Amino acid sequence: MNTSINQLTEQVIGAAIEVHRELGPGLLESAYQRALAHEFGLRSLKFEKQKLCPITYKDLVIDDAYKLDFLINGLVVVELKTVDTLLDVHDAQVLTYLKFSGCQVGLLMNFRSTVLTRGLRRLAM
Repeated sequence: MNTSINQLTEQVIGAAIEVHRELGPGLLESAYQRALAHEFGLRSLKFEKQKLCPITYKDLVIDDAYKLDFLINGLVVVELKTVDTLLDVHDAQVLTYLKFSGCQVGLLMNFRSTVLTRGLRRLAM
């Protein structure tokens, strides 16, 4: 895996841990999205929030097929959850995002976890 992508994912994870440390596990996903976007800005990370990504099915382009919570530096997909337990379907969602976005690495983060690193998955294509 590319060293710069590894460094980038470490920076993203560090930002998420900081947000989780400050806010705790009890909020809505939208609160974590806003706080994380602010933290990315404080850390000068280049990101797009709520990025619509199209897919093509045969000759049909579906412009709003999915929305990435975050796309970091055009390289890393970040998907946030606030669920009791991450499920296989959440992994599948991120892997689908990677497939259609052309990104190699995705981070799935469950902010409802009492310790964020227990609710963190790094997925790669």
